Amino acid sequence: MQVRNCLPLDHLDRLTDSTGLVQHAIYSIPRRESGYTTDDNARALRLCARLWSVRADERMLQRVTCYLSFLEHARCPVRGFHNFLSYQRDWLDAAGTGDCQGQAVLALAEVLASPLPDGYRALARALIDAVLPALADLRSLRAQAYVIQAWAHLWRAGVEDIGRIEDVARLAAQRLFECYHRSQRPDWPWFESRMTYANAVLSHALFDAAERWPDEAFLAVAESSLAFLDLVTTVDDVFWPVGNRDWYSHGEDKALYDQQPVEAATMAGAALAAFRLRGDENYLAIFRRAHRWFHGRNSLGLSLADRHSGACFDGLQPTGINQNQGAESTLAYLWTELLNAEVQQGNTVTQRAQLRAGPPLALTSLVTSVADTGDTLLTEDMLE
Repeated sequence: MQVRNCLPLDHLDRLTDSTGLVQHAIYSIPRRESGYTTDDNARALRLCARLWSVRADERMLQRVTCYLSFLEHARCPVRGFHNFLSYQRDWLDAAGTGDCQGQAVLALAEVLASPLPDGYRALARALIDAVLPALADLRSLRAQAYVIQAWAHLWRAGVEDIGRIEDVARLAAQRLFECYHRSQRPDWPWFESRMTYANAVLSHALFDAAERWPDEAFLAVAESSLAFLDLVTTVDDVFWPVGNRDWYSHGEDKALYDQQPVEAATMAGAALAAFRLRGDENYLAIFRRAHRWFHGRNSLGLSLADRHSGACFDGLQPTGINQNQGAESTLAYLWTELLNAEVQQGNTVTQRAQLRAGPPLALTSLVTSVADTGDTLLTEDMLE
């Protein structure tokens, strides 16, 4: 019986060169002039480190090596990480954006909590320790949310000596909590006066915080904010995220387009975090809506995913699909498929127990299909 990896990474490999992951594509071809970003390479590192933990092989280790090396190179001399690297390998920013710091630490936490070789985990820990002062000073809400998720992953995996990052994560959770109460209105239970991008990561982070600190009021905010986000992004049982043309400000109409894959991926992640903690199968319904968005259950009825190459189109526009297949979109799709494989491992009752147990699931269904049958990761049953 031949074992193969069913999560297709052909397009991810197409966008990756010896430096790292190219940021954008023109159609399916890497757009070299766009250069590289640390947040995209961090997303790729997180994905490949998780997949290597499922089944170690040399090709996956090569991917992990490339993306981890990029993060090591992105370390700023002063603090934090650079984000934008030109194709000529010149850093274009004096210091990375706030979101970039959070994405990088989340990926490094995946490496540190994995069974990757000692040197990989040692480098991940060293990089996390080096940027801790920058993490404590973050003002980006999404960056703080990623730091909370990173710490929670380390905590569930039983990684030792994480007290310093736990202190940063708790402070970040308190900041999110305070922002929610400053911004909320009777008709607007949200963290900011405007919904923009990757909205669900804010609720996701507070579900993680509530799991560790149940005596705090984090859970109530996590539940109410995710319920509101679900309300404003669901139309006739279809996931319809906030568009990035004009976003969604309190008291105004929600932008309907352009819809971005990162919204579906972060919504899926938040719903699964909520289900892990609460065991409410309504959260699985939210997860499935977000997952199906990639496969045509969206406002235009068009599939964005290429199941053969693992590519994903860059979004939905009023007139159709954005035909480019960039790094962020592709990784949003691949990560959501990985989460879907976790959900598909068992029925919801046993799944709940497995998720509450802590570390990521074995994902045997993802990597141990029988090659002779030609089965793919996705089946029609999974989309029903």
